[in-house]
Amino acid sequence: MWTEPLYTAEEMRAAEQAYDGPMLELMERAGTAAAETVLSRYPDARTIAVWCGTGSNGGDGFVLARRLQQSGRSVEIVLGGSEEKVSGDAKENLDRARTLKIPFAEPGGGDVAVDALFGTGFSGKPRDEAAPRIEALNGLGVPILAVDVPSGVDASTGEVAGAAVRADATVTFHGRKVGLVVAPGRFHAGEVEVADIGLAPDRTRHQRVTDGILAEVPRRGPSDNKYTAGSVLVVGGSTGKTGAPCLTAEAALRAGAGIVTACVPASLNLVFEQRLLEVMTRPSADEDGVMTMDAADVILEGAKKATAIAIGPGLGRTDAVRGLVGYLLDRLDKPVVLDADGLWALEGHLDWVFTRDAPTILTPHAGELARLQARDSSAISARRLNAVQAGADDVGAVVLLKGADTLVASPGRGVLVCDLGNPGLATAGTGDVLTGIVVSFLSKGMDAKVAAAAAAAAGGEAARLAGELHGTAGMIASDVVDALSRALSR
Repeated sequence: MWTEPLYTAEEMRAAEQAYDGPMLELMERAGTAAAETVLSRYPDARTIAVWCGTGSNGGDGFVLARRLQQSGRSVEIVLGGSEEKVSGDAKENLDRARTLKIPFAEPGGGDVAVDALFGTGFSGKPRDEAAPRIEALNGLGVPILAVDVPSGVDASTGEVAGAAVRADATVTFHGRKVGLVVAPGRFHAGEVEVADIGLAPDRTRHQRVTDGILAEVPRRGPSDNKYTAGSVLVVGGSTGKTGAPCLTAEAALRAGAGIVTACVPASLNLVFEQRLLEVMTRPSADEDGVMTMDAADVILEGAKKATAIAIGPGLGRTDAVRGLVGYLLDRLDKPVVLDADGLWALEGHLDWVFTRDAPTILTPHAGELARLQARDSSAISARRLNAVQAGADDVGAVVLLKGADTLVASPGRGVLVCDLGNPGLATAGTGDVLTGIVVSFLSKGMDAKVAAAAAAAAGGEAARLAGELHGTAGMIASDVVDALSRALSR
């Protein structure tokens, strides 16, 4: 299986309620697992401050503090609220900590701090009295280990509405929470470790993609020819933007397409002929280096042998381009990937996609999705999970929202999250490369959502390999293209 479950707070509660033993036992297992993580990650730490809230997450912290003291560490508990508010199993473990005479202290130092203030049940913005505690914890200048989720992060969405702990690592129980892999929450979690506490596995609405998805990508077989291996048509290019369709076309080939053709502005065709050795070109009508409506017939003719089409890389932004994109979407009965200037053309015309019968994949970054939804890009970045699902529902198609946490949504079906890759992907052109991988996989007959998720994984694995060769500081998009065939051979 190429996914692992990502739990929301509600799904986590359901898993706990299905447990047939006492909840106190689960709390003991969770706190013990967290203590073992502290000991393994920070073996030289002698003094540990455990910041505990008044709910169940604080109860895990009380167990952790007790286990650390029993291991010979010097421990102090910083209680983030009134002791009278602690109840149930958490109160039982607070009393046990008191019995062992673990000191309760004011916020202070230590070699390591443990964040057990808020757990998976937290959402929204920390209350006025809680925010200063979180900021004080962040300001200690020591490594922070978060218990289950960093306090202030919404476990179900990854949203951060106010102050939130910036952990160096997080030990989470039973399974990863959505908020640990979806930004901005993922940037607060640090390295995530999953601890088994004896709950039964279950299906979840959202899943994390593993590199096992690459086994789903069809490979060329002995009986294949260049057309049966996947025939791709790329529509793009304009003055100053010839590199984008070149990267898309070359990535499509490296991702396994058997043949790639590029429909490009006729006045720039020589540029493409010189740059693209293995890609055929079809010169298309243009004006001042930007395609016009008169290019439609050449594109539609080129699409006859294609099994998937990419529209948009470097296409330009004119009224003629917008009209051309709408005309093509209305007449193409093949799978289509829309990116870059193709997405620009779609603004205000989502019905062009919604009415299509053939599979369609949109590959926006936050700013492009914001324009399609008539929202501010900061609102997309703050609520990425909500935004990508809403985008898929709005267009009735698959939406791949690019980022360190690439999110892939289809209408009403939940989100696939791919967090593979490295910072080297933060460079111009990698979005064009991703479009090429997506359209290549789509041309092989893959399901649109699986193709998009697999493309994100392939791009991430190629970036990892390219980083090993070049380092990530100066990685460029063509480095990722060059590493694609190796990524898919593993």
